[in-house]
Amino acid sequence: MSAKNAFYAQSGGVTAVINASACGVLETARQHPDRIDKVYAGRNGIIGALTEDLTDTSAESDEAIAALRYTPSGAFGSCRYKLKSLEANRREYERLIEVFRAHDIGYFFYNGGGDSADTCYKVSQLSASLGYPVQAIHIPKTVDNDLPITDNCPGFGSVAKYIATSTLEASFDVRSMAKTSTKVFVLEVMGRHAGWIAAAGALAEDHGIPVLVLFPEVEFDQTRFLAAVQEKVERHGFCTVVVSEGAHHPDGRFLAEQGTRDAFGHAQLGGAAPVVANMVKEAFGYKFHWAVADYLQRAARHLASKTDVEQAYAMGRAGVEFALAGHNAVMPTVRRLSNDPYAWEVGEAPLAEVANVEKFMPKEFISADGYGITQACKDYLIPLIQGEDYPPFEHGLPKYVTLQNRAVERRLGLFEVE
Repeated sequence: MSAKNAFYAQSGGVTAVINASACGVLETARQHPDRIDKVYAGRNGIIGALTEDLTDTSAESDEAIAALRYTPSGAFGSCRYKLKSLEANRREYERLIEVFRAHDIGYFFYNGGGDSADTCYKVSQLSASLGYPVQAIHIPKTVDNDLPITDNCPGFGSVAKYIATSTLEASFDVRSMAKTSTKVFVLEVMGRHAGWIAAAGALAEDHGIPVLVLFPEVEFDQTRFLAAVQEKVERHGFCTVVVSEGAHHPDGRFLAEQGTRDAFGHAQLGGAAPVVANMVKEAFGYKFHWAVADYLQRAARHLASKTDVEQAYAMGRAGVEFALAGHNAVMPTVRRLSNDPYAWEVGEAPLAEVANVEKFMPKEFISADGYGITQACKDYLIPLIQGEDYPPFEHGLPKYVTLQNRAVERRLGLFEVE
């Protein structure tokens, strides 16, 4: 069997460890030159494939590829672009096959979340019918931790570690000033429909911090919430609120909805923290501060979880191994074997059961009052934030890598992405 080239791309919101998965893909591919010749990376996700904007990763040194393991963000650029159905836009799929054929690409590795799984599944299902079979493997990634089947998603453990740490440290600050100044601190975190990241903030409770969490899975009740804040402040002198950007009213309106939508058709969110903080101020007159973790939470490679880094790399490696074993339309997964001691192994899920399916916080993970987490949730979260995997530092700052991203010569005409 002659060697084929591979295509790799990153999609959606990046994480502190998505490049560790890229490292796993590229290093493993280099170990099989008889099966995989070159790995071409798409600039800005699937858009790079559609526009034939490819980079040749074989031009990068082994040292540069290894450095991806501790470099945050997306080394090849990411995108928020979802392929339409074949019926709605057949030309896009025909273009993908044209590009793959022109560059002798037989393997497609797409590193992303739910929408990326959908794209990968469509490519796997339709490439054969369009006359050019391609093995499509989805590499899981998302800070939201909302992909099904896999126990957890690479990227989540590190953001959970960052949010738990930030909640703890900021709450220590508030506690020191509560007597004469700030009574309430509100931290807004990512999580449109699933409250996994917000749940991590509740881990600060084990250090004596009074925390209230607003989950997307629990409808927001202003009267009940304000009563809970007042009770915490009166008992402890202060209170920290961790609010998911997806917290919403009973009618479905997000606390933070801006009235605009992103490329996937999702409501653009941002601003839940000031909404909640001002709500508390108006009710009680408490002095407050608020913060939005935003990109900080998903880019914080300096505080990445060692567990997360190891799993992200393993998912990339497994993706290549699955492809070489002849698998198609699948996603490597994390399969938890035990909590204490924590043990896990690589599993496999069919993309037909992954695409367009979201995993939410189970009811048994949320406390009875709806504002905290249970011991079962702590048992789930704590192993995922274990261990430190610091990047090298130089002159006091992390020493990250920027790849050459040498362009591959185009062989086709231009293509306009809608």
